[in-house]
Formats: sequence, C-alpha cells, structure tokens
Amino acid sequence: MAVIDFGGVKEEVITRKEYTLAKARKTLKKETIAVIGYGVQGPAQALNLKDNGFNVIIGQSKKFKADWERAKKDGWVPGETLFEVEEAAERGTIIKMLVSDAAQMSVWKSIKKYLNEGDALYFSHGFSIVYKDQTKVVPPEDVDVILVAPKGSGTSVRRNFLSGAGINSSYAVYQDYTGKAEERCIALGIGIGSGYLFPTTFEKEVHSDLTGERGVLMGALAGLMEAQYQVLRRNGHSPSEAFNETVEELTQSLIRLVDENGMDWMYSNCSATAQRGALDWKPKFKKATQPIFTELYKAVASGKETRRVLNVCGRANYKDKLERELAAIRESEMWKAGKAVRDLRPKTKARDIDKSTKGISGRGEN
Repeated sequence: MAVIDFGGVKEEVITRKEYTLAKARKTLKKETIAVIGYGVQGPAQALNLKDNGFNVIIGQSKKFKADWERAKKDGWVPGETLFEVEEAAERGTIIKMLVSDAAQMSVWKSIKKYLNEGDALYFSHGFSIVYKDQTKVVPPEDVDVILVAPKGSGTSVRRNFLSGAGINSSYAVYQDYTGKAEERCIALGIGIGSGYLFPTTFEKEVHSDLTGERGVLMGALAGLMEAQYQVLRRNGHSPSEAFNETVEELTQSLIRLVDENGMDWMYSNCSATAQRGALDWKPKFKKATQPIFTELYKAVASGKETRRVLNVCGRANYKDKLERELAAIRESEMWKAGKAVRDLRPKTKARDIDKSTKGISGRGEN
C-alpha cells in the first residue's frame, strides 16, 4: 500500500503500480466471475474485466429484453458467456451482484442456493448487506463477502477505462471465510480498471454513497441549477443566457479546472470580480445547505432512505413512474434549452475520436 497525505490526514491506498494487472490475473486465474445484471454497472465492469483477460460470464434474465440484447450486442454469446441468472450463478465462483438494490431482494433466493463453500459474493454498494434487516440478503457463513465501489457511473467506468485513466474505487471486506477475501477484492478492483483503491467498510460506503447521490453529486446539483435558472428567467434573461450561465459554463469550463488542480486553482483562473463574488457568497450557501446535509445523513444512517428506495423502486409500476419523473426534467424549459445548446457545440471529428482511443495500455478496444 502507498501512504498518501490527504489534506493532513494520511491514508493507505492501493495503486495499479503496486498491485499490477499481472498480479490480479494470477490471483483470479482459477475464478469464473459471474456478473449478475447487465444494466448500469454490469456492462462496464464485465467488459473491463474481459478486456483485461479475466474469465467472465453474464447472468441476465431474458425477461428484460433490452438488457439481454445489449449483452449480445456487446459480444456475450448465449450458452457460452451469456446465461440466465441462475445458470450464471451456478457456474460462477465469484458472484457479482450488480442488479439494482431493489432487484437484489427478488433475485437473492436464486443466487443464494448456488453459493458454494469458498465462493465470493461481490457487491458494488453496501446497501443490501448493511440494511439486511430490510432486504433479507443474508449471506451464508462459508463464503467471502466483498465490495468494490467505483466512484462513478457505469458509463464513466467504461469510458475512463478505455482512456487509460480509470475510476477511483473504494473496497471493503465484510466476511473473510477463505482467508483470501481481501486479495480477491483488490484483484477485482484492479481488474475493473480502478485508478486507485481506498479502504472502507460496507457501512461507511453506503452512508457516504447515499448521501453523495442525494446531495452534491445529483440531488443538490439539480436543485441548485433549477433554482438559479428560474431566477434568471424571471428577471428577463433568455433561455440560452440562463442555461449558459447555470450549466454550460460549469460543465464545459469551470468543473474541468477544478478537476485539474482544485477549487482554488479554478478561482485563480477566473476574473477578480468572479473570485470576489464566489468567496463572499460561498459561506452563505454553506450555511443555508449544512442543515439539509445533516438531515440527509441522519435519514441515510437511520435506514429511512433505504426503506423509501425499497418501497418505491420495488413496485411493479416503478419504471413507468420513473419515466414520467425523468420526462418532466427532460421536457422542462431548462433542459430543452440544454439540448439546443449541446446541438450547437462544434462536433468532434471522427478521426480525433479515433486518436483518443488508441494505445489503451494493453487493453482491448470494444
């Protein structure tokens, strides 16, 4: 492990330089990795592992035709590397539970009966295990239970892998039956192309993840954007101007500067007027939102948020409800303006894209 100073606090992390891909392959050379679910994280993790030379199969119900067809389109072959969930679980020695949190409740019985002594049960979210009183996902005592949680969407996990950058991931061991759970866990984290791995626990992972998604990463971000856009529109600004000042400049310029060298560097590369205003108003936004984040964390830690997820997401009509909610966002003036703005961006030429995907550090393209 490498010891890194994170703002005065030292942490141990695992990098690809220390734990090489060759070592990961050696650790998992006798394993069959069964990826259960080809929805969000499944495709990215499965394809990355496959491209990195691991033995991977897919478990996906044919009932969900779109996901089954997507798996076939991605090169998984029915009867060879693509199976129904139960058959994949039976064939696998490492079972990756990558269906949605709510769906894990319904497939758990089908998975559990095929877990053999010494197998590994893998998650990318601590949800089902930490809130097992609600989910009823209770692993047998004679298997390893491990977690690798990429800090990004499945799309980003795949894109960053192809670029060679990788997505940072947390990892944790909940149950070590074989004495090799941590080794298997780290090897899988390297196998999916993690930029680096940092240790956590199942509980800490799910608490931070649920807070982050509902907060800065998605919920708070969307809410702040809508609030500012509406204020600008009500004061006579055009949709184009309101969207550019709310979203476009953030996503196409400023957040990229933050990514490169941090918030202070972004500030230092903006005008003095922008710097002064941001520094003056930052404490006000923090004061206004801190109570909301405190309330949010309490709701996550208490299990209130998971009860909400399981209750709503597990309903038969949930996909219809979700589509209506997402359509309301998509059809709002702000995001219609966003589509128009994106359509006006200069198009990247195909030959430039080709250049950006060559030489992927020994990884196959797909």
